[in-house]
Amino acid sequence: MQPWADRFPELFAPGYWEWGELDVRFTVEPPPDELISNVHVVARTPGGIVVCGNDLGWRFLPGGTREPGETIEQLVRRELIEEAGARVTGELTWLGAHRADHRRPAPYRPHLPHPVSYWANVVADVVIEGPPTNPDDGEQVTEVLVLPPEQAAQYLDAQPGGIMGPIVRLAQAMELV
Repeated sequence: MQPWADRFPELFAPGYWEWGELDVRFTVEPPPDELISNVHVVARTPGGIVVCGNDLGWRFLPGGTREPGETIEQLVRRELIEEAGARVTGELTWLGAHRADHRRPAPYRPHLPHPVSYWANVVADVVIEGPPTNPDDGEQVTEVLVLPPEQAAQYLDAQPGGIMGPIVRLAQAMELV
């Protein structure tokens, strides 16, 4: 892991996500499956990387929170349809995860791991088949773009406090995109 931390110090530095009261630290080592609460996808298409924007102005890689009993693959497939109108066409490739140490006394949802969970990132080949499904209980995606990797990273960098631009750059450095 050390070479990646040396090349991407801002990604691997300890951090704090105020919105969730989480102390975080990035790792490329996969955690136990049962500790993964969230997954975001560096979704590859022939034209580039899929990035999203929502009605609140946020910019992100498609992904989200695990539902009760959901596998990682099911989570990825569901979130890609909901947020990007996309379908996975191949295997998921592990990229890395933020270990989140929760300061709150209870999990965000009762079925999620607590006080430690992981926000994982995977790489997958996808095809966009239609608009995002935007379920009523989810965020409302208003923009789905396919951009060359560096442009995708720059788009994501515009999100204040965002960490997804460096994740795309790490995927590039690992020759996954």
